Amino acid sequence: MILDIELISDWFRPKSRVLDLGCGDGSLLSSLKQKHSILGYGLEIDPEAISQCIARGVNVVEQDLNRGLTNFPDNSFDTVVMTQALQAMRFPHLVLDEMLRIGQDCIITFPNFGYWRTRAYLNLRGRMPVTKQLAYQWYDTPNIHFFTYNDFEALCKERNIRVLRSYCVSERFLDRQFISLWPNMFAETAVYHLTKL
Repeated sequence: MILDIELISDWFRPKSRVLDLGCGDGSLLSSLKQKHSILGYGLEIDPEAISQCIARGVNVVEQDLNRGLTNFPDNSFDTVVMTQALQAMRFPHLVLDEMLRIGQDCIITFPNFGYWRTRAYLNLRGRMPVTKQLAYQWYDTPNIHFFTYNDFEALCKERNIRVLRSYCVSERFLDRQFISLWPNMFAETAVYHLTKL
């Protein structure tokens, strides 16, 4: 993932309640606990990642996010975060609604399928892109919804979701020069801080 944890760590309030959906090895929660003394919990489905969370001292629950978050009441958390997993959800719009139901705000990151190198790969090679961000072949990818920065902006408007802040990330120097003008074209990863209207 092209995302420095420091980029979003200041978006979390000290001693806040944080839920990390698809928390992986727990590195984000571990970092936030050290920096902000947050009370954090992770949801993860991969047994190996769960073991890594436990080794880091991260509170983790095994749960399939596609089955919903009905086990959490409204406003259970200050912030709900999901990094690089929304595109793997069966119904991303419903997951987003649930995140904003159980959290006062949420932080989402996702790969921008509108990134120019991804477009060029598809146009020039005539095949689904395999890149650092989209590292799987079309037949074994967990990513089932390919969407762009512009698609996500439209979804937020449709669902009356307020964008508190957004940030576009790219590794390449030239991309970073144009990213503020054309984020849909030059962002490899999009980062959003959202709340309800």
